[in-house]
Amino acid sequence: MIDLAGKTAVVFGLANKRSIAWGIAQKLHAAGATLAICYQNERMRLEAEGLIAELPGASGFQCDVSSDSEIDTLFEQLKEKYGKLDILVHAVAYAPAPDLKGEFVNTSREGFRIAMDVSVYSLIAVSRGAAALMTEGGSIMTLSYFAAEKVVPHYNVMAVAKAGLESAVRYLSWNLGQKNIRVNAISAGPIKTLAARGVADLGEMMKSHAERAPLHRNVDQLEVGGAALFLASDLSSAITGEIMYVDCGYNVMGY
Repeated sequence: MIDLAGKTAVVFGLANKRSIAWGIAQKLHAAGATLAICYQNERMRLEAEGLIAELPGASGFQCDVSSDSEIDTLFEQLKEKYGKLDILVHAVAYAPAPDLKGEFVNTSREGFRIAMDVSVYSLIAVSRGAAALMTEGGSIMTLSYFAAEKVVPHYNVMAVAKAGLESAVRYLSWNLGQKNIRVNAISAGPIKTLAARGVADLGEMMKSHAERAPLHRNVDQLEVGGAALFLASDLSSAITGEIMYVDCGYNVMGY
């Protein structure tokens, strides 16, 4: 059994019970980690606080990762409350709806900028803040998707953002490795999260995954949480810069 007692984890991206961040938070909490849960804004605060209450010892913090000042404030608060950090979970992605639903060739300049800022640059920004507090090394992880590598119809600009995110994981792993900080991504199969509902034909995508994956089903949040628990633990002490697929094997199939 993995024991994370004495470890502190900050989790970004909790929206509701369908969030992958919620599945990860549950697994980390069950293993004994102290959790700092971050939600985006005041509008999402009530639902987030209801979930945080189900994780005794966890605390909530507001942070919009598109704001450098809010990120700075957050890490000042985390330093004051916890002293150090051991684990960071980045479960954040966003692109404007029109740029997800239209044709990729019509992606707007502003939509591209927003998708890259919120979905990719935010990992760099929060990693920078966390690295200063990971005085005993640590584990940083983010969430990707197979569309970073292969064309998934309707994923559009978010696919390009995920490709950028995976590249950022590799560069961060190289940059932070000297501090014994590992950086990895989990490439999860499609799950009906709040963010995923913005992708057209999500139901068809999930049906196709379940039919073609070797395990003939889709993945759920707690299974992604299990992979995150492994990456957060010393069992993955020599793993960094990797993309771990948690998709019931879908990515190995040719058709």
